[in-house]
Amino acid sequence: MITNDKLVFRIVLAVSLLVLATVVVLNRRLLPVPETFPSFIYLLPGLNAFINGTCCLLLLVSLYFIKRKNILMHKRINLTAFVLSALFLISYVTFHFYVPETKYPADNPFRPAYLVILISHIILAALVLPLVLLSFYHGLMGNISKHRKLVRWSYPIWLYVTMSGVAVYLLISPYYSF
Repeated sequence: MITNDKLVFRIVLAVSLLVLATVVVLNRRLLPVPETFPSFIYLLPGLNAFINGTCCLLLLVSLYFIKRKNILMHKRINLTAFVLSALFLISYVTFHFYVPETKYPADNPFRPAYLVILISHIILAALVLPLVLLSFYHGLMGNISKHRKLVRWSYPIWLYVTMSGVAVYLLISPYYSF
C-alpha cells in the first residue's frame, strides 16, 4: 500500500523533472524560435528579476515571523512567495520559448564571476523545487519535524536562488540585444 508521503514524493519528483526537462529543452533550443512574438516578451526579464527580488524579501520576512512564532503570517508570506515563484517560472519559460539565449561577452573581466553565479544559480534552482514542494507539503500537513528538517536545506537554497537570480539579471541585462 502506498502512503500519502510516498505518493506526494512521487508527484513532487514528477513535477520537478517535468519543469527541469522544460527548462533544458528551452535552453538547448530543441524547439524552433517563433518568427513573431508579442511585444511584452521583452519586459519579462525585468519582471523576473522583480519577482525574484520580491521573493527574497518575502523569505526574509517569513523568517522574521516564524522566529516570533507567528505561524499564520509565516504561512501567508510563504504561500505568497510560492505563488510568485510559480509566476516567475511561467514568465521564465515564456521568455525562453521566444528569445534565444543571451551570451555574456567572453572578453568581459567579470565573466568568471558571472559564470560562477549563473552556474550555481542554475544547479540550485533545479535542486530547490522538490525541496520547497516537500517543505510546503509537510508544513501545510502539520508535519512540523519533517518540515523543519527540509527547511534547513530548502530555505537557504531558495533564498540564494532568489538573490542570485537578481544578480544574474543585473549582470546580463546590458547585453540583451532587443
